[in-house]
Amino acid sequence: MKIKKVPKMIVLSPSPNSPVHSDNLFPVVGIGASAGGLNAFKTFLKAITENSGMAYVLVQHLDPKHESVLPELLQKVTTIPVVEITDDIKVLPNHIYVIPSNKMMVATDGVLLLAPRPEKSKTGRYLPIDLFFTSLAEVHQSNAIGVVLSGTASDGTLGLKAIKEHGGITFAQDEASAEFDGMPNSAAQAGVVDFILPPEDIPKKLLEIISKTLLSDKELQNIPKKDEDVFKQILSLLRIRKGVDFTYYKQTTIRRRILRRVVINKNEEPADYLKFLRGNSQEQDLLYQDMLIPVTSFFRDKKTFDNLCNDVFPAILKYKIPGEVTRIWVAGCSTGQEAYSFAICFKNFLGDNHERIQIFGTDLSEPAIAKARTGMYEKSEVDNVSEENLKAYFTKNNDGYQVNKSIRDLCVFAHHNFLKDPPFGKMDCISCRNVLIYMEPYLQKKALTTFHYALNPKGYLLLGKSETTGGVPELFGSVEKNDKLYTRKDVPGRFMQVASVRSEQILNRPSDNLKSESLRPDFQKTADDILLLKYTPAGVVINETMDIVHFRGNTANYLEQASGKPSHNLLMMAKNGLGFELRNILHKAKIDKVAVTKENIPLNINGHLRHISIEAVPLPNTLEPYYLILFHDNNLIDADGSLIGNNKKVSAKTKKIEKDIQIQLLERELAQAREDMRSITEDQEASNEELQSANEELLSGSEELQSLNEELETSKEELQSTNEELTVLNHELINLNEQVTDARNYAESIVATLYQPLLVLDKNLRVKTANKAFYKIFNLNEQETIGALIYDLGNRQWNIPALRTLLEEILPQKTQITDYEVTQNFSAIDERVILLSALEITREKKEDKLILLSIEDVTERKHAQKKIAESEERFQAAVAAVEGIVWTNNAAGEMEGEQLGWNALTGQSYEAYQGYGWANAIHPDDAQPTIDTWKKAVRDRKDFVFEHRVRLKNGNWGYFSVKAIPLINADGEVREWVGVHTDISERKQSEDLLKKSESRFRKMADLMPQKVWTADMDGNYNYFNKCWLDYSGFDFESLKDNGWKKVIHPEDWEETTARWQHSITTGENFEME
Repeated sequence: MKIKKVPKMIVLSPSPNSPVHSDNLFPVVGIGASAGGLNAFKTFLKAITENSGMAYVLVQHLDPKHESVLPELLQKVTTIPVVEITDDIKVLPNHIYVIPSNKMMVATDGVLLLAPRPEKSKTGRYLPIDLFFTSLAEVHQSNAIGVVLSGTASDGTLGLKAIKEHGGITFAQDEASAEFDGMPNSAAQAGVVDFILPPEDIPKKLLEIISKTLLSDKELQNIPKKDEDVFKQILSLLRIRKGVDFTYYKQTTIRRRILRRVVINKNEEPADYLKFLRGNSQEQDLLYQDMLIPVTSFFRDKKTFDNLCNDVFPAILKYKIPGEVTRIWVAGCSTGQEAYSFAICFKNFLGDNHERIQIFGTDLSEPAIAKARTGMYEKSEVDNVSEENLKAYFTKNNDGYQVNKSIRDLCVFAHHNFLKDPPFGKMDCISCRNVLIYMEPYLQKKALTTFHYALNPKGYLLLGKSETTGGVPELFGSVEKNDKLYTRKDVPGRFMQVASVRSEQILNRPSDNLKSESLRPDFQKTADDILLLKYTPAGVVINETMDIVHFRGNTANYLEQASGKPSHNLLMMAKNGLGFELRNILHKAKIDKVAVTKENIPLNINGHLRHISIEAVPLPNTLEPYYLILFHDNNLIDADGSLIGNNKKVSAKTKKIEKDIQIQLLERELAQAREDMRSITEDQEASNEELQSANEELLSGSEELQSLNEELETSKEELQSTNEELTVLNHELINLNEQVTDARNYAESIVATLYQPLLVLDKNLRVKTANKAFYKIFNLNEQETIGALIYDLGNRQWNIPALRTLLEEILPQKTQITDYEVTQNFSAIDERVILLSALEITREKKEDKLILLSIEDVTERKHAQKKIAESEERFQAAVAAVEGIVWTNNAAGEMEGEQLGWNALTGQSYEAYQGYGWANAIHPDDAQPTIDTWKKAVRDRKDFVFEHRVRLKNGNWGYFSVKAIPLINADGEVREWVGVHTDISERKQSEDLLKKSESRFRKMADLMPQKVWTADMDGNYNYFNKCWLDYSGFDFESLKDNGWKKVIHPEDWEETTARWQHSITTGENFEME
């Protein structure tokens, strides 16, 4: 069998690399199960239709030592092809694929890859379902479906979480139908299951889901207008509720997420879901979390972190002065794994150096930030962490692992929208991976300009595998193209503040605009479109504050740079009084929101009088107000009144016409001047200039204050975090102090109540403390004990040479004494046998060394052991005297342990007679009755009495009488059974001979003509011969015991009875006529 090699990282952990997204348009259903999974699989597959259009991949916990027969078993319940994966295989719809035993499996672009099962993971768990589901989610995304069926433990929970995060649908088997509900319940309790159903109902729900959600990008862009309006209203509702505008996020992704919630909430149409959403704040939160797509892991893409250590961190520290903080921002950090990965990576890079580092992790999701702050992660979430880092920077607990406080202290987590909120500043490195891919080009450019603004010169930017800085090539240079690592170019950048489109504008925008909205990336393209389609004259694009942001054509005839401080303000650059006209035109365009044109405006340039028209056009479909200003030439007249370009030699009539024209123009200009009241305007312009200057100063101050505010906010967060940490630490210290006090009191209570004497000796072997048991047993008091040399206690009765040698070696040689037996005569308590144990007490202060000496009085135990030994000897002698074989069974009636007597009797080996193996030595006719009677005795806890034949060691059969009795503990429970086999073979032989003799006698008596009968010692008749029975006419049952009186004459009955009783009593012969 040929197996394609899969990178070790993929084999052992769920998708540390970023797999290629699949282009398959059909859903792939991953189905995981463990114990009890076979019946659940069968039930599920029976309900699948032949042309469902889906592929099904079954992953079960299988015995690695045996080949699986699962495909053969499942093929019997379905007509859909069931295939065991024996090599890398392409996934096709309407097929069922089964994982083989002893293999792991991951999904890549339309192919299932096999790899050998690892011997052991770092967390000691085998999680093939989590591994496959996670890779399935990353590759097939919204086309991935996860189903967890019967099984124990929690495999599959993290996989369903990944599928849900990537926009897929998740199922779990309901508790009532699951043979083992561990896996389904784990997933349900983790909140990662969309539907909980019995297996037979899941296929029907799957068909219902894909009919509503499996739409191509083209279909999602061309949905009916009524649904499009609903989507807009949903986004508007989220913007109002959460403050995040998803309008310029990729609409196909956004709409799939909304449709997923439509299906989950069992709504027929998006409009129904909108009604449900408006009145349900909890569903609004769930939809918002779905939109955010929180996907992350520790050390995602190992090579990237190698590059950070090898290239980025050394380059950053090269320009740092001693003590300066290195600042890193992880934007879109989700639940914090990447921020902590940066911290651990930087910590390893620094080694013993003590450079300062601060890492900011930000995200839109409050629950994700809350989890990041705790640093708590499940066992499967740390599979990508190396063994060394796991030991060094994590603490294991019952539920998983927690990042150590030393790493948590380096990271500050905050809720932050980098598209709207002021960015952090003075950053050395920014990581924003797999966030920009969900945005339209305009927002991507906004984000990148923000990061350029936030980075220090020579700062680094890290993006995801599918992301680039192509929208702003002038701001960043590539370092590692494959790893998407960039450096900040030292060029001026402009922080772009995003003004969200008003909700009413979104709702009223024509549907055609949204369908074409990969939207125009910015105002430049909008202006280009208008100029190319309608205008050709020179012009500029300005923003709301009249700053020129783009030039079109040659504007030198209309605009020029004024002397003094450089400015791009339109009014400052306007030539020869055009500022006044421009101000009026723009004012009308802003108020009326329509294009405004002013014609026949005279402009004298280089001796030529030009009459121009100025047009101001508001630009549509931009996030901020922008205006296109166009300059049109109308005619050209020389300063002396003649038309430029004509022959100077003209007729008097022509000159008169020209003069009239000039007069008309002058009159028109004068009228307009009067109308506009230039004098007032000039004063206003002067005031406006002063206000503009003041405004610029305010803007400059505002920027400084904004920067200062950012620093203050950062410092506030740090101080707040520090204060919280100090508060927590203070509580921890208080709790720790209470615990220490309680532990000390607890330990002292235990020592005080111990019946076993204890002494604590200093390094000179003088007594520091002793417990009550020591004083009581050895009849000493505290005054004569504390401070005394141990050898001087009790009139030097503790001065034992061997003990002295052992105690004096404990501290120098780090030895200890264990159960050292001493027999010593103590004057107060006579001769005692004691066991001594001693060891050094570990303490922080090395010079203050102590020895703990424990004393156990075993005198009574020694006496008891002696009595038990004597009793055992007597018991063995008694057993030998009755020629019996003794054996024991446990409380359950099973023979266990060594049974020397049974081995000697039957020749059975130790292994052969364990449990119920002894029954093999019983005669086949007696074995089952023996076992039945024995089990009943064990169940009823009654004495066992029985007789049976046993095969002896020599191969012959012997007859034995058996008796066993239960030994009962004080609590009434059986401790064990003790039994004796007694040989009764000779007695049985005698009984057989007696029975044969009686048989011959009775046969002879039946042939005799006399009436013959017999009776037992109590006078009960037990035999009548044939002649007697024939004579009396009665059968044996009627005559036995005292029934014979029926055939005696009533007159003789009393005398006959008296004589018969006399004969029974005296033993004399019975005679009667």
